[in-house]
This record gives sequence, C-alpha cells and structure tokens, in this order.
Amino acid sequence: MNISRHLYLLGGHLTLLLGIAGAFLPVLPTTPFLLLSAFLYSKSSPRIHQWLITHPIIGKPIREWEESGVIRLWAKILATIMISLVIFFKFQRLAIPEWLKIIFSLILVSVLIFIWTRPSKATK
Repeated sequence: MNISRHLYLLGGHLTLLLGIAGAFLPVLPTTPFLLLSAFLYSKSSPRIHQWLITHPIIGKPIREWEESGVIRLWAKILATIMISLVIFFKFQRLAIPEWLKIIFSLILVSVLIFIWTRPSKATK
C-alpha cells in the first residue's frame, strides 16, 4: 500500500467521523463530509467504499451523487434551514468582527447556490 493510498484512507476515516458528528451537531454539515469520504474511500479502499454506498441509511444519497450529481429536494431544504439558522442566529452570538461574519455568510450563501443548482432527480 503506497503513501497516497494511506492518506486517502485516513482522510476517508476523518471525513466519515466528521459526517457522523454532523448528524448530531447543527453547525457541522453531514452530507459534504460523507460525499468526501466516499470519494476518498473510492481511491483507497474499494471494500469500505462499497460498504458506504450500500449502507441502508446513507448509501442512496451518496450513490445518487456519484452517478448523476443529484441532491434530493429534502436534503436541499434541510441544508437551507440549517444554514439559515447558522447565519441568522449563531453568527449573531459570535464575538468576531462584522466583516468576518459577512465573509462566512457569503460562503454559506454560495454553498446554498451550489446546492440549489444541482438536479433533485436523476435524469434517465
């Protein structure tokens, strides 16, 4: 096993853990970390990648993304709600400069634009 494969595997483990944590922590996104872990496992461990994409709970959205770049409507709505909560409520309590809050908000809005420009259903 070469060093890059080890790094991909380590990255897959780390992003999978972050994705799982994101399911319970509102400020940490789940889906991007799970998609990244699927990519990293595809480069390092076909067995773990296969387990991830066939998992009964998280497998289908990952497969849909890998096959056709689909983000389901419910995931878009959930992402919009969570990002909006962060921007409108969490940022107000952060003791950081306003310009930094604006930059973070613009990044999050850019993420929403990306999400909403992806297809919601696979085209056949």
